[in-house]
Amino acid sequence: MKKILIVDDMEVNREMTAFMLAEKYETVCASSAKEAAEVYRREKPDLILSDFRMPGMTGYDFQIALQNEFHKKIPFMFMTADKSDEVESRGFDNGAMDFIRKPFQPEVLLRRVANILQTVGEIQDLKKTSSTDKLTGLFNKGSSEEELKKICKKSHGSLMMIDLDSFKLVNDIHGHAMGDKILIAFADILRATMRSTDLIGRMGGDEFVAFCHGVHEESSIASKTQFINEKITEAAKKLMGEDMNIPLGASIGCVLVPQAGTDFTELYKKADKALYIVKQNGKHGYNIFNEDAPEENVETVVTLSQIEMILSERNKEPGAYILPFESFRNIYRFLKRTRAGYGKTICIVLLALKRTSDGEKTSLKHAGEVFIECLHTTLRRGDVISQNGSNQFLVLLTNTDGHHDVTRALGRVFENWGKLPESKNFFFTHEWAILDA
Repeated sequence: MKKILIVDDMEVNREMTAFMLAEKYETVCASSAKEAAEVYRREKPDLILSDFRMPGMTGYDFQIALQNEFHKKIPFMFMTADKSDEVESRGFDNGAMDFIRKPFQPEVLLRRVANILQTVGEIQDLKKTSSTDKLTGLFNKGSSEEELKKICKKSHGSLMMIDLDSFKLVNDIHGHAMGDKILIAFADILRATMRSTDLIGRMGGDEFVAFCHGVHEESSIASKTQFINEKITEAAKKLMGEDMNIPLGASIGCVLVPQAGTDFTELYKKADKALYIVKQNGKHGYNIFNEDAPEENVETVVTLSQIEMILSERNKEPGAYILPFESFRNIYRFLKRTRAGYGKTICIVLLALKRTSDGEKTSLKHAGEVFIECLHTTLRRGDVISQNGSNQFLVLLTNTDGHHDVTRALGRVFENWGKLPESKNFFFTHEWAILDA
């Protein structure tokens, strides 16, 4: 039931008005603007029905004072026995939604109150639609920033940037419909983690923001981080199955307000710096911004099984392992160190694409892309490939008996490359060696 605050210095007027409204609305009363302000703070009514002329403070002044205090438009309807148009005009200029002249009939009062509340409801629905993220029901980016600018200026607490780690893999492996379900579940987890007085918003994609009022203790931030990480794994397994091995979790960059400032834009940058440190230190953890703290001073909340999920290969496709040159070099150096422990020979192969006389018809870049895919599908899962420049390709054959296996592998590459149209414009040369310690 909607609640209406009736403000009038005449007791008989308050009682009569309350009686007229009692059948459809809950009512609370006040005899002055000062008393009405206290009642409003306590009761938060849906509409204020106020006499215009009162001792001490007019209804007009009361409306201005209350709206300045709460920084929002408050639904007001004025009652007055004054016949002048000036009174009505001043009230409307300040945002009054209606006037009713004394004495009034019950049916007229009820109809006008109903119209105001319907209008207020429609406005609130429009505001909610424009300020809410459609998928998660959280504040969207624009409304989050608008609210946080106000909150950070006057509140104490923690501003948190929250990233959903490894979310892209959900879309890549299970599709966007499953990705939406994970985002909805994550939003629900954030609601369960925070209090109803805290603000939670979605800044876009897998990025979220929250402001936790009164939270300054690291232990509280740590427990929230651990709770979020545990719950998102549970939710993901319910949605995608117990064998789900995507390392979903949350990385949180936190900044304390007002210790680190009160300007939202600057605070957000500091929270982003804190988040970056978490991302660089294994994810699934938190970091509280500290201008003087070394970057390695980061608390992570990760189990061994989560680390294994982070390290492991997501898509176990057939074919050789394609790596950037720097990663290939690290594996090469590692295998050189440990070669003696392998039962079989490790060989390195260099292949180079060369143009035929008709090679001008195809770009080298395109031919290289096709060639590395040919190597990937032809060679084994235990082999490693990398591209060096535009036309050279390196291969580590990790489990061979030397010359025979290398020759056989190169024969398969030659055969499969010959089936592709690009082979008419490019051929390849090769050389190889056994990996020595």
